[in-house]
Amino acid sequence: MRLNSFTKQPIYTHEGAPSSRVPPLVQLRRLTLACMLWEDTFYVDGKTITTKIEEACNNVKPSDIVDIALEAHQKGLLRHMPLFLLLQAIKHGSRVKDAIPIICNRPDQMTELLALYWKDGRKSIPAQMKKGLALTFQQFDEYQLAKYNRDTPVKLRDILFMCHAKPINAEQEALWKRLIDKKMAKPDTWETKLSAGKDKKESFEELLEKGKMGKLAIVRNLRNMQESGVPKELVRSQLAKSGRPLLPFQFLAAARMCPQWEDIIDEGMIKAMQGKEKLPGVTSVLVDVSGSMSNSVSGKSQMSLMDAACGLAILLRECCDNLDIFTFSNNLALVPSRHGMALRDAIINSQPHNGTNLGRALKHLDSNKKPEIDIERIIVITDEQSADIPPHFPAKYAYILNIAPYQNGIKNNGQWHTITGFSEASIDYIRENEVASLSNSKRIVK
Repeated sequence: MRLNSFTKQPIYTHEGAPSSRVPPLVQLRRLTLACMLWEDTFYVDGKTITTKIEEACNNVKPSDIVDIALEAHQKGLLRHMPLFLLLQAIKHGSRVKDAIPIICNRPDQMTELLALYWKDGRKSIPAQMKKGLALTFQQFDEYQLAKYNRDTPVKLRDILFMCHAKPINAEQEALWKRLIDKKMAKPDTWETKLSAGKDKKESFEELLEKGKMGKLAIVRNLRNMQESGVPKELVRSQLAKSGRPLLPFQFLAAARMCPQWEDIIDEGMIKAMQGKEKLPGVTSVLVDVSGSMSNSVSGKSQMSLMDAACGLAILLRECCDNLDIFTFSNNLALVPSRHGMALRDAIINSQPHNGTNLGRALKHLDSNKKPEIDIERIIVITDEQSADIPPHFPAKYAYILNIAPYQNGIKNNGQWHTITGFSEASIDYIRENEVASLSNSKRIVK
């Protein structure tokens, strides 16, 4: 057999369809921006994913690793992945001193970073990490330090001793001494109030009336509130207020835990999506409902890939001027025009959850659409493990929203844009991509 040749071995998806090789930087972004570190997924175990990320880091510039770590933190809103990427950047000689204070924007992120570095045993701390942690320590006040000063194997005072941080003034020096001496004031948070042993109903009502619970905290405690007898209307009024934007899948998770209040959760979810800029023209969305989509996004998460897909479909319903939603598995099925929780139910119950025949579904959609309708964009929401190749589809824009971190996805044929992750940033990308495309077209015409 001749070995001295440039022939590349073909690669395939986990279901056997031909796939394409992507540049190392693109591969690293795909592996990291939709990843729950070390947690198993339907096709790939967590250890394999982590190993693939390490291998991908070997093939990109160290500065690119830092950039992706910042993106995973600021846009992907991931917690452990940015820390893991920081350590990979340090291993490859990149300067991370200035990135650490950005990514470690909570005190417990500092302890997580050091615990991650010492995962396989204690060793000396690199100078770049020491300098970054020293800068990071300067940005926290007593409330923040007290809130996250926990009795864990790696403590905040350990970080302070090891990085030799210098206080910026006498007040901060006194604060750090109280941290070392374990004499900081107890933080007045909703967690401490509820753990103080007071009546839960009374505590929840006081926190809600005084606006001391953020929207995420409310959503995560709905079942506790319902079981302790908090008035439903009080919770409804707080969910309706503007604040931290939450994604649909967070409301879906809350509804699963507290079905008795699904009506007000549904109201809060739809209200949170109001006012978003619309995508013009006709949009067709295809949601993958194959068997693998019923698995959780990771081994420890209660959220399934189906939850993530439904959340994106619910978001797109509110972000598109003219939208049709279909599901695909072995067949293509049209979903009734609904919103919120009703749309979730319609997607899940649209057809049996079997194979992943995306190519067949697209051909069926193309052959059955009305000739007078021009589809502006087609969006496929999937775990990207199709058993067949998607054909060229007669739409101006074609997107695949990959809600899973598997390495080998559907082969790109020049038309399809693959976007990794399941946040609203996917919709932002679509909007910006089309604005840029339109701008380029006008420039060419001139």
